[in-house]
Amino acid sequence: MLTVFDQFTRCITDVTTQLTALGIPLTAPAAPPADPDPTDPWASSYDVPVDRSTLAWSTAVTMLADHHHTSVDRQVPAADALLRELGVRGLAQLHSDLHHGAPVDYRFTRCPYCSGIGEDPTRPTCEDIGCPPEYQFAGHDHICPVCRGDDYQPQWFAEEHMQKLEDLLAGAIQKSEEHASLRYRIWTRLHRRAPRS
Repeated sequence: MLTVFDQFTRCITDVTTQLTALGIPLTAPAAPPADPDPTDPWASSYDVPVDRSTLAWSTAVTMLADHHHTSVDRQVPAADALLRELGVRGLAQLHSDLHHGAPVDYRFTRCPYCSGIGEDPTRPTCEDIGCPPEYQFAGHDHICPVCRGDDYQPQWFAEEHMQKLEDLLAGAIQKSEEHASLRYRIWTRLHRRAPRS
């Protein structure tokens, strides 16, 4: 049986296999900004290397390739730039941008990074993250940096959302009826007082 964590491994494996087959290195090498290597088409003009075998990078390049209907190799520079500029949290911005700037509600849309589990799938330690000492105990969770731990339960939240919409609609209908009644009373009074010729 395939688990959520198997999906993460498969995503990384699929992307790294494609990169290897195309001869694209799994690390975007760092180069001084003023001195990029002109002979290497995949060389970086940044001083920070990018590991292309991480879940974050694999997720970014897959999202970009799927959205633009292109192959993974066409989106390598974009994924590199995204991870350099914004890190893992940049995936949330990318997801929002791909939805034409609309905020993404991760209660209804499965997070592309953690697949809706709400925790960081790379499972960093408290020491890696720099949690306060009082939090460094067994069972301390690290929420997903993309969806911020939103609980992906579209069926449950859809019912709640529909109930809220029904309540709003009922309130709007009631106000409309109240306004119609008021308009009718005003109209009636005006016509009673109007002189008849």
